Amino acid sequence: MSGIGPVEPGEDTRVREDPPPRPRGRLALRYERHRRTVLASGAVLVVLAGGGYLYASRPQPRPAPPAPYPSQAVDLVYLAPAADSPGAAGATAGGYRFTVLLSVRSGPPVTVTRLAQPYDGLSVTSSPAVPFQTKSHSARKIMVTLRVTECEKAPRNPELPFLDVTLRNARAIEAHSFILGARYARDLSQALEVACSNDSR
Repeated sequence: MSGIGPVEPGEDTRVREDPPPRPRGRLALRYERHRRTVLASGAVLVVLAGGGYLYASRPQPRPAPPAPYPSQAVDLVYLAPAADSPGAAGATAGGYRFTVLLSVRSGPPVTVTRLAQPYDGLSVTSSPAVPFQTKSHSARKIMVTLRVTECEKAPRNPELPFLDVTLRNARAIEAHSFILGARYARDLSQALEVACSNDSR
């Protein structure tokens, strides 16, 4: 049988259908503009959401390490008997004057709120008077005066005399004992011997 009919699609081919005709007119143009605006807004929202995700998931910087405890940042070193003190090795009438150097190596400023010593027979004062502050990466000379209040309770041969210092910085308040070394022990012993010898006359 012969005849003419619709052309059948061949192998691996498809019939292309024409898109439906778009409506024309003012209403259609408004719809098309609105559609484009909505699609563009959606694309902007997707980009913003993606950027927000990237910002939120970025690697966080490591937090700054905490400030050191004040006793970890401070050095206290015995310098010498006071040069203007009469008598041997800083001995004064009934006491002993000497200088120490307080250094703050790192961290925030450190305030000395208390300066004391462990012997009942002695009292201690300092210049500058407590409380005083020392900035980071700086040092301050402190004049310390020990006065003998009772010779019977004052040490005669202190082996490892120390100063009790209460320190405060932005992180903590600490009471710390600084051993000032053999030279300080020798000078203190000599000064107390002179002070208590004068007292006993």
